[in-house]
Parts: sequence; structure tokens; C-alpha cells
Amino acid sequence: MSQPSVLFVCLGNICRSPLAEAALRAEAVAAGLALTIDSAGTGGWHAGQPPDSRAIAEAARHGIDISGYRARQVRPEDFQRFGQIFALDQQNLRDLRRIAPSALMGRSTARVSLLMDLVPGREGTAVIDPYGGSDEDFAETWSDVREAARRLVARMGG
Repeated sequence: MSQPSVLFVCLGNICRSPLAEAALRAEAVAAGLALTIDSAGTGGWHAGQPPDSRAIAEAARHGIDISGYRARQVRPEDFQRFGQIFALDQQNLRDLRRIAPSALMGRSTARVSLLMDLVPGREGTAVIDPYGGSDEDFAETWSDVREAARRLVARMGG
């Protein structure tokens, strides 16, 4: 059986989804789980760029270096490569659902859902987009994605 795989998707792949990727990587390592983990954006204008400096700083506050991450856009093959794709907000969820069938003509194997649906009481809510905000907004984003990562690891048996 292949290793479980998770993709996190936000708009530009420089704030929320790299933080979610980092949070899940840390939680998986702590639990001894082997996972394939990545992040991407529905938009491609930041492709090849590192995460926002404030996202890098927030991850560093938790002992995680994401400075080597590089933004990329969701690709059609992601819908077969990953078992689970988590959108960070409703608009990205709608975009992913629109892209998936046309990208693979119905051959998508990924389950596409909203990340915060993993957290009881937060179902249907978005992870705050801190891009236009403050350091506190990045801390709130980290708190959300870390809690979701913990829930996901627990669900996977870690």
C-alpha cells in the first residue's frame, strides 16, 4: 500500500498552505507517521517564490524552517498523486472542485475538502488569510493549521 499523501491548497501558496504543510510535517514526525505532504496554490503568480517572510518567521517561532519551500500552482496530476487535498477556504475549495473533473475527466482519486472541517466546531470555516494582515494574523493562521494537523494525524492513527 502506498504512503498516505496530503496536499494543502490556498490562493498563492505563500502564507496559509506552506504553514499547513509545515504543521503537518512536524506533527507527522512527532507521531512517527510517514506521509507525503505538499502545498500549492490555485493561482500561479507566486510560482517559484519562497513563502511570505512573515510566514517564514511564524514557522521559525515554532522551530520549523520553511525558507526553502517554493510556491507552485495546483497541477492536474495532483488530483491523482494525493489521496487528500485540503482547501484553506471556501473559494479555493470551489476552485479545486471545478478544476478536478476537467483536469482528469473524472479520474481524480483525491478526496477534496475544507481543512477546518477536521476541527470540531470549526466545520465550514476558513483559515484566516494573513497576507494583508499583521504578525498576529500569521499566529492565528498557525494556530488553526496546527490544530487541523493534530486532528489529521490523530485520524490517521498517529
